Amino acid sequence: MLSTPAHLVEELPNGSVLLVLRPTAADFASEEARVTQARAHVHLRPDLDFDTVLRTLRERSAVLAPVEPRFHPDVAPFLSRLPDEFSISERQRKIAELNAFRPPVPEEWLPVAHPPDVANPERVLESYGDLSEGLVAALHTKVPSIMDETAESLTDLDFYFWRENFPERYTRELIDSHTAPALGAYLGDVLVRRLGGTWVPRQKMEESQVRVGKRVWLPFLRARRYMQSRQSLLEYSLTQFFHEAERYRP
Repeated sequence: MLSTPAHLVEELPNGSVLLVLRPTAADFASEEARVTQARAHVHLRPDLDFDTVLRTLRERSAVLAPVEPRFHPDVAPFLSRLPDEFSISERQRKIAELNAFRPPVPEEWLPVAHPPDVANPERVLESYGDLSEGLVAALHTKVPSIMDETAESLTDLDFYFWRENFPERYTRELIDSHTAPALGAYLGDVLVRRLGGTWVPRQKMEESQVRVGKRVWLPFLRARRYMQSRQSLLEYSLTQFFHEAERYRP
């Protein structure tokens, strides 16, 4: 072992041997470092083939090669937070995958609003407010910005639900009966507060709309689709929905 080709070989008092292959660990993935590592491996393990070991080490370096983030602009605020949730060996590959990801164009809108069909619109809107406030009460410690009702709040929610794998971690009954309706009400309130939207309540919740400019948006329908799976959190993100509606703000 003392004859191992390395930058430093030192026998320690307890009989073990310290091997330092390079002057600095920072360039561990460089070509020179990989050649040195392969030589040391083969020296210590004569049964190994140098070319095979070197090829494996080069493959590891390729996996770690930096990939420049080029995320879809409508979801970039959300996607930019995801790579750090993966191990260093997966991170660059995930960035490449997210670069290629293109979310579907939002379809949760109508060119013309359906008129309200509820007997007491004010009471219905109060119930939406209660749903939205319930979501804020439940998540304000985990997602503090939820209290601000901004585009950034929606991105923070996107990241929270994705990191927690919320749609697959919790029961479908809880999500369909509580989380999705509350999220739809909150999303609609953000459109009202930040884009000057107007609620158009309907008896069927998923038909309830928020008018922004020349389009009407369906936040409850969006929330239901959003909460189907972890992948659907990406495909139907709150972040993208807001930015799409923002384009129609008068």
